[in-house]
Amino acid sequence: QVDLVESGGGLVQAGGSLRVSCAASGRTLSGYAVGWFRQAPGKEREFVAAISWSGGSADYADSVKGRFTISRDNTKNTVDLQMNSLKPEDTAVYYCAADWGRNREYVPTSSGPYDYWGQGTQVTVSS
Repeated sequence: QVDLVESGGGLVQAGGSLRVSCAASGRTLSGYAVGWFRQAPGKEREFVAAISWSGGSADYADSVKGRFTISRDNTKNTVDLQMNSLKPEDTAVYYCAADWGRNREYVPTSSGPYDYWGQGTQVTVSS
């Protein structure tokens, strides 16, 4: 069992930055690919970014490429999502999720493969 807890959400003005973090307890995140997803009111959950368990590979949704950066520190058991140039349409609850990595560079970009999910953290971007 991997327990995931997100933190760092909040309210920020458009154009600003925010960093959300995902911390694991119960067991190490080493060996797990980790993804970030978000869900806005009235919309389906969507993929944002994911990183392989080695940290050597990452993938991003087109809507956040060039603005968001995912990183991980396996010694601290954390995965961060740095969000820059935020837009009102980035407003959502952000969730992290973990999936056992099939290989070092495995980066799942759909929600289906992920076995463990956090409770989410609210990010609100005001215009």
